Amino acid sequence: MASANHSRRPAGGDRSVRSLMSLQSNASTARTLNLVMAWRRHGGDDAYRQQPFFRSPLLNRCFVVKHRLRPNERDLFSDGRTNATKIILPIDISDLRAGARSFFVGQRGYLDVLEDLLGPPTPATQGDVDLLGQLDALPSLDPFLMRERLKRAGIAPARCYFDITDADMLKMFEFVKKEIMALIGMSFGAGDAAVNEMTSKLAQKILADAADEEMEPLRKGMGLDKAAFDEGVFCWKGFIYYKWVMSELAPLVRPVLSEVMAVKPVGPCDAEDRATIAACKSRLTKGISSACETVRLTLKVYDDAYADLTKNGEPKTFRDFLVQAPTLFYELGERLAAVQHVVSFWRYRFPQSTRAKPTSEELADILTDFEVSLAFETPAQAA
Repeated sequence: MASANHSRRPAGGDRSVRSLMSLQSNASTARTLNLVMAWRRHGGDDAYRQQPFFRSPLLNRCFVVKHRLRPNERDLFSDGRTNATKIILPIDISDLRAGARSFFVGQRGYLDVLEDLLGPPTPATQGDVDLLGQLDALPSLDPFLMRERLKRAGIAPARCYFDITDADMLKMFEFVKKEIMALIGMSFGAGDAAVNEMTSKLAQKILADAADEEMEPLRKGMGLDKAAFDEGVFCWKGFIYYKWVMSELAPLVRPVLSEVMAVKPVGPCDAEDRATIAACKSRLTKGISSACETVRLTLKVYDDAYADLTKNGEPKTFRDFLVQAPTLFYELGERLAAVQHVVSFWRYRFPQSTRAKPTSEELADILTDFEVSLAFETPAQAA
């Protein structure tokens, strides 16, 4: 029977344990679902218990990671994939230094691994197997894309399971402050001396989904009940998150795309290979441009609605936008994830300080992988 990989703490510590500790503190939102942190923060909440992410308590306190496969790990799969969804199960959730067990969704012997961990199949465990398959099919684990996709599949864990990682919240903080600065004076009537303090407080509340009495003026101004306002703040955070991701990603796209277009394979490369590579490059350029333009136009819808609130004092447009916002998350998240994949994989394979020297076969494989990531669902398929 196949089994999960084990990673325990040796006397001097090891790389896997350091990686687990780093995952807790430095992970990016797009590639990590930290259910250990969800348990620590919300384990006593009714919603956490009544609407669990996984039915299995073991899985419900794990890390889910979008993982770039190392060469020796690719043998675990028969489909030639370069990325996989890794499940990391801490041996002791109160002490991550104790190490972990791990496995990949869809690896050889995968169902045997699950049966070994969860016991014989039951309706509850089958639901968890289906959910693992849904996560594996996602291009990213960003919480806004993930929540909307699972909702379409009839899966509705509590909102406390969907959060931005601490590392990304720290990076986003100043961006969020800048984004909401125009709202402070209008909604809260603060004088100049209090603007920075009020902005910092509101930024913290938005990032933490902590709508409270201090946000009542905004809630009342938008004419929303508490439940609708809480959901609206979550959606607002989603669009600010996507704006931040795009602001971080945009300066990286052009240099990487220029390298991709300029690179020439080393070694044998016949006329047919050259024609195939040239066609792939052309399609890739169009695909990335189209994805970025879709993101830009979708974010503009948010910007226009927000401007109606902050510049014109008209809350209805922004309120109505927030109600409809979740329907835009999958399209946004899918396209940003694809562009992130192109940029991060190219830079991982060919660091900026080195000159790219792929063989024709390797270059064709990379470009094909990029094209696949940019092959988005049509609205009908998504529905």
